[in-house]
Amino acid sequence: MLSINPSEIPTAKLHGYLLGAVGPRPIAFASTMDENGRPNLSPFSFFNVFSANPPIMIFSPARRVRDNTTKHTLENVLKTKEVVINIVNYDMVQQMSLSSTEYSEGENEFIKAGLTMLPSDKVKPFRVAESPVQFECKVVKVEALGKEGGAGNLIFSEVVKIHVDESILDSSGAIDQHKIDQVARMGGNWYSRANAGMFEVPKPLSTLGMGIDNIPEEIRHSTILTGNDLGMLGNVEHVPSPEEVKEFVAANVAIRSILSGDNQEKLHKKAQEFLHNNDVHSAWKVLLANK
Repeated sequence: MLSINPSEIPTAKLHGYLLGAVGPRPIAFASTMDENGRPNLSPFSFFNVFSANPPIMIFSPARRVRDNTTKHTLENVLKTKEVVINIVNYDMVQQMSLSSTEYSEGENEFIKAGLTMLPSDKVKPFRVAESPVQFECKVVKVEALGKEGGAGNLIFSEVVKIHVDESILDSSGAIDQHKIDQVARMGGNWYSRANAGMFEVPKPLSTLGMGIDNIPEEIRHSTILTGNDLGMLGNVEHVPSPEEVKEFVAANVAIRSILSGDNQEKLHKKAQEFLHNNDVHSAWKVLLANK
């Protein structure tokens, strides 16, 4: 058996062991607002519920290991003392992942991830309309666990209002664990779907994904492509060039056949097939083939 002294290995490697061994971890999709009223949205898997009376949830934005900087979520709650914790289900997991991209301060992750801002009743941060359960919270305490990279910051969040999508309730009014279809984080790129098991979501680009807001409108408003599909499409730095698209079409008889019928629905279904096989660049070539 491998035995490890935490103080004798790099923090990044220790972080990997911790996340690989402790899971699946629930996800706090935290919506905050800075002092200038600008929204921020980011997921955190150091999260759970710890009390019902009072109703307290705690999540922990850690200091970045690489440069010891803090995240916008932490900076916002220290100033405003408010947060909305949104629960993540499978239908929105790709968009949630895209929102974890480290966009610049003031960039609206709701827009980049194609998620809907829903006004809250008792706090200023917006709720995620697509989330099946949303908890409006007042931050009662923030406890820093250290000053070095990798140190967590426990955000004690008291629930002041809960919003539940009625479609996830059973006949008795309780939350149906199959209908809510929650996802949780594991190590690396791996997630767990509560009612189906493990699946993989590649991490957002280390650069910047273009975001759903930069996807052409006719694709963004597709009746075929889902939020998860759009999340995958938005997690590319740039789309294929016209030359790449032309070469792809020339080599693909099935795509040429769809184009000859001028059927956008079939084209989007074909792109969706590539997305389901994690071939995002081919999906983009299909979608751009009729440009």
